[in-house]
Order: sequence, then structure tokens, then C-alpha cells
Amino acid sequence: MGRLIDNARVTKVRVTEDAVATDTRADRLAVEEPLQLRVDGTDLTTTMRTPGHDIELVHGLLHAEGVITSAQDVVTARYCAGAVGPDNANTYNTLDVSLVPRPDPYIPIRNVTTNSACGVCGTTSIDDLMKTSRYTLRPVHPTARQVVAMPRRLSEGQQAFRKTGGIHAAGAFTADGRPLVIREDVGRHNAADKVIGTLLLADRLPGETGGEDAPVYLVMSSRASFELVQKAVLAGFSGLIAVSAATSLAVNTAREAGLLLTGFTRDDRFNLYSGELDT
Repeated sequence: MGRLIDNARVTKVRVTEDAVATDTRADRLAVEEPLQLRVDGTDLTTTMRTPGHDIELVHGLLHAEGVITSAQDVVTARYCAGAVGPDNANTYNTLDVSLVPRPDPYIPIRNVTTNSACGVCGTTSIDDLMKTSRYTLRPVHPTARQVVAMPRRLSEGQQAFRKTGGIHAAGAFTADGRPLVIREDVGRHNAADKVIGTLLLADRLPGETGGEDAPVYLVMSSRASFELVQKAVLAGFSGLIAVSAATSLAVNTAREAGLLLTGFTRDDRFNLYSGELDT
């Protein structure tokens, strides 16, 4: 439970013009395990994730799906005692969540394995997001130097990535670029959900807190997809900083929602897709 890194023997192959050399040695790999989520006794979804911070992950995922709007909507969230492996030990790969009863019980619609191909697209998706968003995003006008500094600070907190090279990171940053929470996972959506879930459990979602300590940026070590823009808007972030490309739907959605969006954010450059900078 909670293992981010595993060890395995691998053969490293190096090819040069003169020869092919091999070297078998121990290497470190990012751990990936399925997490089954059951809500009020009904299977909702199974997602592949890096074990650890599962409670936060589930809170963030349920918030993104519109199942909950605050931590108070969850009565209990605990690992299923009957989920055991061949050695009869708990796998910690099944979470049972009980919600506060409400007149319109949630009907699961995503009883599938989540992967990078999942999601929705098109103008209908943008319209639906605008209708369900609970927050009015606070405008931000960072300087260019503030933008390029945030991925560097995110990288400083990527301990598992430095050991494996195969894991994503997400972080919540204040307006002055100070990291509040950083989480890692093999899935970029999971990493974002862990960050949002952590803030939700602490009643510190950007849309629910004020003052200079309010986290307003979601910083990702990955590309910016529609799903990530959606999560940022629903959680009340004012900016999404990504180190890789942005999709067309992500850009259109960010512009419609008033979310600052950057991509290909490096030490000395980035693309500004939505929002304005402080000149």
C-alpha cells in the first residue's frame, strides 16, 4: 500500500555506430495498480493509479464527476476488507465510499476502466461544463517569469519521477508561485485528482478560500487536455500551467471559462493559449 516505486532487473541496451552493448542491472519502476471505486455499494469506475493518497484521489474524482461538492458529502471512505489477493492480504485496491443520502441519488455512468482515451469532446462538452461550474474564476495576470518558475518548482517536488522517469505530477500553486501541495501518479488525471482531493478535504479549494494563500494555479507535468481544463474549472482554479501541448478543445474551453492556460512551458518560453500576462 502506498508504494510509488518498485525494483526490477532490466537490460539496458546502448547502440552506437560500432557496436551494441547490453548491461543487466536493477532499475526502478513507477508502480501501477488498479483502484476500484464503489459508491454506496455500486461499482462506479476502475482507474489505474499509483498507490498512495487514494482517499484524496477518490474525493477529487468524485468532485470532478459532480458526485460531491464538498468533503461533507462523504460519510465514509475506506478500503474494502474483503478485497484480498492470493496471499489473503488486503490489496488496498478497492475503496468503498458512502455518501450523504439525497433525494436524487447519483446514478453511475462511468463503470469502465479509465485511460487516456476516455473523455468527451465538442461544443456540447463546453456548454455542459459552463452549466455545472460552481465557481467564478478569479482573474490572474502573472508575469512571464512567474509562469516559467512554477514548473521548475513542481519538478523539485517530483521525487518519484527522479527515480523512475515514468510518473506524472500535479501541483497547486499560489498566485506568487508557491507550491501548496504536489502529488505524483502514473496517470496525469489521477495526479490532478489527488491535488484537488487534498484541497477539498482541507476545505481549501481555490473557489472556497480567499486571501493571498488561496491556490489559484494547477500546474501539470503533462499536456493540457479537455479533462484537465475541466477539472481546473470545476475546482475553481484560475490558471492551468502545462509543460506539454494543449489540445484544441482544451484551449477553446479555457477561453470560454476565463481560465489562464499555458503549454510547452519551459525555463525560458511557453505558449499562452488563454488569459493575459502582467506586462
